Order: sequence, then structure tokens, then C-alpha cells
Amino acid sequence: MADKKTVCVSTDPEFIQELSEYLEVLSNPVRLKILKVIEREPKEISEIASRIDTSYANTKKHIDQLVRIGLVKKEAGFGRETVKGIHPVWKFSLAEGSLEMLIKNLGVFSRVNIPMGFGEMQEKLASVRAAVMKESGSNFPALHLVGGSWAGHTFLLKKDHIAVGRSDPDTPSRNSENDIVLPETYAMVTRITKPHVVISRSPSGWQIEDRGSSGGTYVNTELIAPMHKTMLKNGDMIDLALGESAARFLFIADS
Repeated sequence: MADKKTVCVSTDPEFIQELSEYLEVLSNPVRLKILKVIEREPKEISEIASRIDTSYANTKKHIDQLVRIGLVKKEAGFGRETVKGIHPVWKFSLAEGSLEMLIKNLGVFSRVNIPMGFGEMQEKLASVRAAVMKESGSNFPALHLVGGSWAGHTFLLKKDHIAVGRSDPDTPSRNSENDIVLPETYAMVTRITKPHVVISRSPSGWQIEDRGSSGGTYVNTELIAPMHKTMLKNGDMIDLALGESAARFLFIADS
């Protein structure tokens, strides 16, 4: 299998600057606590401030930063009932898919070749990523779908055994939490009833197995043998078949 390649963006100073600003927002432990507090249900600022034991004004400043980078959404709701009635308030919650997006972003950024003069950014990235994983309780890896109609989707691998394949209209009930089921537009991917691949966790790490698919499976552009488990590393590119209707994933893990 080919060695993992590093993404190089040393000629793009604007990206480096935006990455620095993004990490700066996430490097504050108070903001990570806020993400945890609003994980399950929307809350107004006063509720959040009480949970993280800080002032209303300070909490609002942190919330505004999280809204700015798209991790938190703001929407109107109703506060607790008082003697004067029920009043509308702003409530804050995790944006849909924001946890997956955050893990994906940090995984992609971990492969960035930081140019000279920005060495401290790599240390900050590692620190932020570790803090996010600890605060969110999300130490599982993810598959980020790169191309096709579902490009941008990120799937957290929450189970030890995950089947990946295309949806099958004859068995619409096959859509458990263990599965990654792609739409029919990924025509080169084998149907989920006979999965294209299975991704599983072993004591030595995560591995992928082609289950005899018609289009084959490629890891870092190399065809892997069917019915044989191949180890995966952070940053590996996985192709389920080749061509316009195939599926390409980026594998994101802790290391």
C-alpha cells in the first residue's frame, strides 16, 4: 500500500491564516464546555452560563465565536415562565452535523504541511484535537465522503463493525446504525445487502475488507485483495470502485 501523503498548502497564506483563526476559537476550554452543554437540547445563554459557571457577558462572547465558525446555531425559542408570562429568547444548539464536521476538519487539518514560521500551529492543532475528543467523548474515527451527490457527508464509526454499500430498494429496512448506506447515485458501489466493504476494529487498529464487490476497493489508489483485511491509517483515501458513480472516502482517525 502506498505511503500516506501529506497535504501541502504552504503556498496558500490565506488558508493558514483562516486555520489559525479557526483553531484560536476552539483552543479555549470554555467553548468546548459550551458545545458539551448544548449537545442534546437548545439552551439560552443564561442556562449555559449557569452550567459552565461564568458570567452572561462572557458566555455570550464565547457563543458568538462558535456561531461565527458554524458549529452553533441561533434560533428563537421561549424561556421559562415567570409572573409576567413566557417571553421569547434566543436559544443555541449544535448545528446539524457540526460534531461530524468538527472531527472531519481537524482530521483533514492534521495532514496539512505547515510552512516555516508557523510551527506552533501544529502543536495547537494537536492540542485542540485532543481536547475536542476528550470533551465530546468522541474518540471514534470517521469516513468523510469526498465526491458524488453526498459529497461532504461525514460518518462517525461508532460501532466495531460497519458495512458500507449502496441502498437496495428491495430491502429498505437495511439501514441500521452499523451501516453506511449510500444513495442510488453511487451506481458503481455494491448494494448494502451484499456490502461493498466492511470496516471493523481489531486490537491492532481499524481495517477494511472488500466483500467480493464487482468494482473493487482501492486504498491510496492500490487495489486491495477481496476477502482480505487491510489495515487503515489516518489520512488513507478509500475508493469504492472507480469512475463518476464510484465513492471516495477519506479515513480520519486519531493517528
